[in-house]
Amino acid sequence: MKRAEHHTRPYQQQYYAHQYNQPQDSHSVILVTAGYDHTIRFWEALSGICSRTIQHPDSQVNRLCISPDKRYLAAAGNQHIRLYDINSPNPNPITSFDGHTGNVTAVGFHCEGKWMVTGSEDGTLKIWDTRAPSIQRNYDHKVPVNDVAIHPNQGELISCDQKGSIKIWDLGENSCTHELVPEEDVPLRSVTVAIDGSMLVAANNKGNCYVWKMSNARDFTDLQPITTFSAHKRYITRCLLSPDVKHLATCSADTTVKIWSATNHEFKLDKELKGHQRWVWDCAFSADSAYLVTASSDHVARLWELQQGETIRQYNGHHKAAICVALNDLSIGN
Repeated sequence: MKRAEHHTRPYQQQYYAHQYNQPQDSHSVILVTAGYDHTIRFWEALSGICSRTIQHPDSQVNRLCISPDKRYLAAAGNQHIRLYDINSPNPNPITSFDGHTGNVTAVGFHCEGKWMVTGSEDGTLKIWDTRAPSIQRNYDHKVPVNDVAIHPNQGELISCDQKGSIKIWDLGENSCTHELVPEEDVPLRSVTVAIDGSMLVAANNKGNCYVWKMSNARDFTDLQPITTFSAHKRYITRCLLSPDVKHLATCSADTTVKIWSATNHEFKLDKELKGHQRWVWDCAFSADSAYLVTASSDHVARLWELQQGETIRQYNGHHKAAICVALNDLSIGN
């Protein structure tokens, strides 16, 4: 087990002692990373100690997602999605979802955990019943899918692909209702939807972000373009709106993470987080939007305190690129 570098300031200790050093229960913090070394690592967020390592021998892990009730971890790899019991010492997956024929690039849970959605380089989106590993829906993008987000209304999926398209899928109508192409033939890497359903942001390989206002009238989502801005000069690997919808994080091949103020949809640069040595692939906000965890090709995950824009924990243990991270620090049942 490797210990993190310690950068916590005294005023942060009390918060972390309360939030991030509790037993693994519905009130605890679950922080997980994975990548190209075929391991999934659970971390004690305060101490930086790796508390558990699960071997994932089949392939690298592309994406991670924690179920809303904190019971399960979904790990998306090459063609398969493995489901692990977070509270069990069993190192083996309890379920395997098989059906994709390419790398699984996106995974997300329904708000009550009833179903799971995945996207893949095989050009499809699939919806799975989490109680039995069966495919409930199959949507064809026809080109590799890079990301998918579940609309907060739980009735729509928003996906993006390698040809530069964003598609919105209405689960009630069982069809694609919108297709947006902000820059033709420029791959869209990531999509994120505001938790209040007010905004959609997509990011592409040229480092550009596109923003739409979302509104829902009579069960029909209306999209109005708001703004476009250049966030990085190299690939954007992930864009993510904070839970309080006040900020947007963008991760990039340029080794930085940028935090943009989303106030009035103006997207002004608030902080540039520097410290990673190679591509930054993924990020996750804390529930209060005050902290961000990032994963990088430099093998390291970092915890950032966003008010100061400083690294306060560094998680060392992966032997190859860390390309995905999942964080859940919500208290369940309160």
